[in-house]
Amino acid sequence: MRLKMRKNNNRLDRLLELPKEVYSNVPKVIITGFDELIVENFKGILEYEEYYVRINTHIGIINVNGYGLDLENMTNDDIKVKGKIESIDIERTIDES
Repeated sequence: MRLKMRKNNNRLDRLLELPKEVYSNVPKVIITGFDELIVENFKGILEYEEYYVRINTHIGIINVNGYGLDLENMTNDDIKVKGKIESIDIERTIDES
């Protein structure tokens, strides 16, 4: 029954053309140049230093490396990291399939 309900929800979402991040916990990452990163649908901050930020999401961890990193505009739904971003990597902790 639950599988059937999920299948119907997916069909409805496609008909309404809703983005996946709206109806699920999948994070959305927006990168603006090398100075700004926004993560939507995050769970929390695991580590925060001036040169390193680890952001926990429902499907994995986003690591941001750089210098002068600062957390701005943090809400329950999204967070903005500003500073000189040098690299971003992700660690998948669950399999979505």
